[in-house]
Amino acid sequence: MNTWVLLRGLTRERRHWGAFPALFGQWVDAERVIALDLPGNGAWHRLPSPASVDAMAAACRADLQRRGVAPPYHLLAMSLGAMVACAWGFAHPCELAGAVLINTSLRPFSPFTQRLRPRNYATLVRLLLARPTAHEWEQAVLQLTSRAGERSPREAEALVDTWVAYRHDSPVSAANALRQLVAAARFRAPAAAPATPLLVLASSGDALVDPRCSAQLAAQWQCPISTHPWAGHDLPLDDGAWVAAQVAEWLRRHRAATVVR
Repeated sequence: MNTWVLLRGLTRERRHWGAFPALFGQWVDAERVIALDLPGNGAWHRLPSPASVDAMAAACRADLQRRGVAPPYHLLAMSLGAMVACAWGFAHPCELAGAVLINTSLRPFSPFTQRLRPRNYATLVRLLLARPTAHEWEQAVLQLTSRAGERSPREAEALVDTWVAYRHDSPVSAANALRQLVAAARFRAPAAAPATPLLVLASSGDALVDPRCSAQLAAQWQCPISTHPWAGHDLPLDDGAWVAAQVAEWLRRHRAATVVR
């Protein structure tokens, strides 16, 4: 079965994909699209977040096994989720038919100041320490991660209200947010790419992670990369159709190359 597994980033949950999974499934002709929550987020918000990215990957594998969803899987993952996808590919390459890595950053390929832009340090410290309201938190997250200039103030406010409802329903603790941040900072990738087909997607307008991180990763691992001209860190939110089209074209090229061989 053509199964796609979707993984989100720091403190985000499967509902933050919005309408993207259905749109994406149509573009790539997927038989099944499954969005997972990392431990500490969403349905698993009461669990402690693992201290390592490798443990997060193990938790995702166990989740699929409990559901009776057998490999191989395609992964589409962003930010911290993309690190989880890499760890998965290194530990169990035979389980993956391919992986799409969106706006991620990995040691040792990029310096810390590119992996998390310095202009955001003050905002992130304030969010972690100043006890903002749920609305203030989600408003800040939207400003940090989205560059959808055509989104009206009413649409933006509705999106923030939806995210606030998720936060009230499945709150991510400050301790879990910190564990996820530390796990991401500690994760170190090998010099050689995992043994699975890879596509890297990046956003030129990413205000959180420098898009050079994706470019350096693609160069190091010699895999294709496509860069969106204006979207922010949350690329599937800002232009989900572009993401789906890029992945569909990558799959088409990969299948054509396989037939030629």
